[in-house]
Amino acid sequence: MKFVGMGDNVVDRYVNKKVMFPGGNAINFAVYAKKCGVDSAYLGVFADDEEGRLIRNSLLELGVDVSVCDVVLEGATERCDVILNDGDRAFVGSGWDAGKEHRTLKLGDRELEYLRSFDVIHCGCYAEMEDEMRKLEGFSCVRTFDFSSEEEYRTDEYLEKICPYVDVALFSGERMDEGEIDRLQRKVRALGTAYVLITNGTKGQTLFDGTNEYPGVVKLITPVDTMGAGDSFFTAFVVSLMKSGWRKNGPADLETIRGAFDYAADFSAQTCLVEGSFGFALQYE
Repeated sequence: MKFVGMGDNVVDRYVNKKVMFPGGNAINFAVYAKKCGVDSAYLGVFADDEEGRLIRNSLLELGVDVSVCDVVLEGATERCDVILNDGDRAFVGSGWDAGKEHRTLKLGDRELEYLRSFDVIHCGCYAEMEDEMRKLEGFSCVRTFDFSSEEEYRTDEYLEKICPYVDVALFSGERMDEGEIDRLQRKVRALGTAYVLITNGTKGQTLFDGTNEYPGVVKLITPVDTMGAGDSFFTAFVVSLMKSGWRKNGPADLETIRGAFDYAADFSAQTCLVEGSFGFALQYE
């Protein structure tokens, strides 16, 4: 199997420690898939700055394919500023060097031909690829998308633009009550997405298939760093489904779903024992 994360790449800067790590939803997905034992790739645009080189070199060292990525010589890598308190990370800001180009990925013929070779394509709301997702219409692979937790990524307009081209959707439900979660997952399902996974921190997760709602698994640990916890859970969940034989447009039985939840909880717990999303710390001034 081959998994690819496409879109964003960032550095997570821990401002109270003056250290940065490679990250970003698409990068994390590619790395975690590799750590779960499947071939993986990242498709995006790197800036040729210190941060961009850190991210690209970390992927190369881990064996993640970056052969179709462009490098922008005068580009700028996005920085997400973070504060870590007792193992729990909190985002406090983001941006990049003023006057430099920050480019998002556009899917041309080269990129689309490359993407057709994968079993799973993942993207997320922070990739700013909303107008590109329709180009995945008709793809035979599984398409996944992370909608995160912000309200702006669950408006009717946004969901209508993305959901018809997604097979498995991920939402963070920590700010939602049960009624809001039920309405959201039914709306997403009606727009064409087969499965809706809602995560809710230590309260667990639910998977909705349009008819049934399956409860997830929680495994509590004392974290070193919660960065990447949600990304690692989702990646491992999809990897487990695929390894169990589930494919696009096919039903997943209860045993397969329970196995995926259990595997994802274990993998995510281990991720929380690593600094940054997956290590590769670099000091900055």
